[in-house]
Amino acid sequence: MRHRIVPAVVAASAFLAGCGGGKEQSAARPKTTAAAAPSTPATAAPAEAPGAEAYHVCATCHQANGEGLPNAFPPLAGSDYVNGRGEFHIAIVLKGLAGPITVKGQPFNGQMAPWESLPDSQIAAAINYERASWGNAGKPVTPGEVAAVRKAVKARNKAWTVDELEQAKLR
Repeated sequence: MRHRIVPAVVAASAFLAGCGGGKEQSAARPKTTAAAAPSTPATAAPAEAPGAEAYHVCATCHQANGEGLPNAFPPLAGSDYVNGRGEFHIAIVLKGLAGPITVKGQPFNGQMAPWESLPDSQIAAAINYERASWGNAGKPVTPGEVAAVRKAVKARNKAWTVDELEQAKLR
């Protein structure tokens, strides 16, 4: 007898496996493409695009199409945080984000895991994939910029809030 795996079950399994806050290596995480809603050709990011493999860590929550999950995980597609200042984007990925945030007019109130255990090159690749996909047009970041922000926020031991991020000296 064949068993049919429901996409929601795949998404839940991938989410639970991916919630380690970046403590494990990303290669140990399952790939999550089955749960993502299909992208339209105009906004789709090619799977072979630079940084696509690094983005895999982010896709668990923000989905392969960058649209996030309503009431749970904000979209990266069209996000001011993705298209805006590179150091904000880097700081969020390094230390995580907690509490209320509004993205594309929609409120979210959750907790993003920190991914500071990942190397600067992988963080830069994932961020650049996000900044160049789904119609986004954010300026690319370099591993050196990731290293500089990492150094500037090294002593921080908790996730950012939006207010703290806007007040932070990130370079």
